[in-house]
Amino acid sequence: MVDVSEHELVPEHNVLDDEDLEDVLQEYNIDRTDLPKIKRADPALPDGADVGDVIEIVRDSRTTDQAVVYRLVVE
Repeated sequence: MVDVSEHELVPEHNVLDDEDLEDVLQEYNIDRTDLPKIKRADPALPDGADVGDVIEIVRDSRTTDQAVVYRLVVE
């Protein structure tokens, strides 16, 4: 079976720890539930991701070197 998360076109996905999450939520002045959602069944999620975790996705960008986005894992 192929591990989709290891494909070269799939951006880096990391589970945020509580300290980094608090920094992100304060920076954007939002709650965790205000973040866009990603399904737990998404094959690109890291193995340790559970419902309620926040994922940091680092994508390559043409206008900036990297674009960082955040998603809340849902059922």
